[in-house]
Amino acid sequence: MKTMSYTEALREALAAEMKRDDCVILLGEDIGRYGGAFGVTRSLLDRFGPQRVINTPISELSFVGAAVGAAMMGMRPVVEIMFMDFITLAMDPIVNMAAKLRYVFGDQARCPLVIRTVAGGGRCYGPTHSQSLEAWFVHTPGLKVVAPSTPADAQGLLISAIRDDNPVIFIEHKMLYNTKGPVPVPACRPVPFGRARRISRGSHITIVSWSWMACQTEIAAAMLREEGIEADAMDMRTLSPLDIEAVVESVKLTGRLLIVQEACRTGGVAAEIAARVFEAAHDYLNAPIRRVAGPDVPLSASPVLENAAMPDAERIVAAAMELVNFR
Repeated sequence: MKTMSYTEALREALAAEMKRDDCVILLGEDIGRYGGAFGVTRSLLDRFGPQRVINTPISELSFVGAAVGAAMMGMRPVVEIMFMDFITLAMDPIVNMAAKLRYVFGDQARCPLVIRTVAGGGRCYGPTHSQSLEAWFVHTPGLKVVAPSTPADAQGLLISAIRDDNPVIFIEHKMLYNTKGPVPVPACRPVPFGRARRISRGSHITIVSWSWMACQTEIAAAMLREEGIEADAMDMRTLSPLDIEAVVESVKLTGRLLIVQEACRTGGVAAEIAARVFEAAHDYLNAPIRRVAGPDVPLSASPVLENAAMPDAERIVAAAMELVNFR
């Protein structure tokens, strides 16, 4: 193992896959000499040239549509959309084309497309640069949705996404880029989809989260341990497919479930997890399922207002203690 940042882990995965397979190409705004909005593709233009690291015009609809076509013709495009908010401009090729191709054409067509996109708040970028829109894509059959929280998982899941023959939405939270952690060496290793990662073990309460909220959950689990509460905490890692079986098994042990998402409360992935767990394990619940989520408002550029809207470790701890003490 060696320590590297989330950004470095992603860059290493891209470089390894581009070296392994000449069909892997990168497309996006400012991904060439500038290295992408958050520096993930830095140096890749010098290593692989402008035919494979392709700077695009400022038109998400156009370059995502071009990537869908390239994928159908045998390439493996990795698209960067610098903020998830801008993915709205490319919904037609993603939702009406990429997600449907295998259903419409069967074995006659495939769409090995990865869309890397930056989500979440924490940097006061305001309501049009801070959204967490994962639920939109989880709701779309035909798409896989990935949201890793550690450098090792970011690297391994990106490798799996690039090698997958189906379209993958790969969500990178902007607060994660500078985080560091151990990553396997020497070779990049794929991490399978649909398997949650256990953050901590415990028997008092199950806590489920993903992306930046998994980091907050890890802090919360340590704080709860100081209060004598042992949390069985899990990082979902992939949101489609979901590892509901792991959550259900944990709930059967703890009898309590807390789900944490940064996105606004209504219609989120947390609600889907809650429904599936209740369907499978309602007899084991000793307290109501609870969500910690953002309010149903856009995130503000104001630091005070953004902080008020984003879940954090302290709020997770407060909710967990209420559930553990529920009678």
